[in-house]
Amino acid sequence: MTPILFYGVPSGCSFGSIVALEWLGQPYRLARVGMPGEVTGEDYRRINAVGETPTLRTADGEFLSESMAILNHLGARGIGTKLAFAQGTPEFDRLNHMLAFLNTSFFGAYVPLWYALEHGGDEAEQKALTDFGRAKVRKVHEDLSAMLGDKPWLLGEHRTLADAYFIGIARWNEYHQAVDRREFPNLQRLFDKLEADPAVVFAHAIEDRRPATSAGGFVGEVALRDVLAELRQAA
Repeated sequence: MTPILFYGVPSGCSFGSIVALEWLGQPYRLARVGMPGEVTGEDYRRINAVGETPTLRTADGEFLSESMAILNHLGARGIGTKLAFAQGTPEFDRLNHMLAFLNTSFFGAYVPLWYALEHGGDEAEQKALTDFGRAKVRKVHEDLSAMLGDKPWLLGEHRTLADAYFIGIARWNEYHQAVDRREFPNLQRLFDKLEADPAVVFAHAIEDRRPATSAGGFVGEVALRDVLAELRQAA
């Protein structure tokens, strides 16, 4: 069956998985999940028990969650594309290292800022969370900039799934203005290049419900309720 990616809006980290699917070029569908209401509801929890996006229904009909797991699954379907590499190779280890950094340090740096934005609190709590988050975001930008150096892509001469995941998180700075990315020219260069990529342009349009032209294997959206109805019929 055609894989379905359940992606979260607004601005879910699932954005990177949409970009990865576009780059992979194989048929897939998308299912939109609103955050925070729909994603934490009982219906979606039938698909993802912890109520988070992304989730991928694979070609085998299994449900796979967590960005890193999904990206590695997609990578295994694209060995030879240079987006990912065979497990056990040095290239795979380097990709997995970068994905792990993005999934933990880079993603995690924004958590205090998202919490402050979404949950409020008194002035002192807001300031503490914001100051803490901004310090963490600056640190991971410094680290990632050093890791990138003057390479054209995060791992070297070719784009990989790490670059797809990076752009989905890097855009969060547009919300929080935690750093001025221009202070990190290497990262600004990569960000600008990715923002101009057709797959990234497509993913933005999908999230914003604007006309979207796929350069990959997108074959349409499916409503969450329809997937759930299908599951009930199969039960």
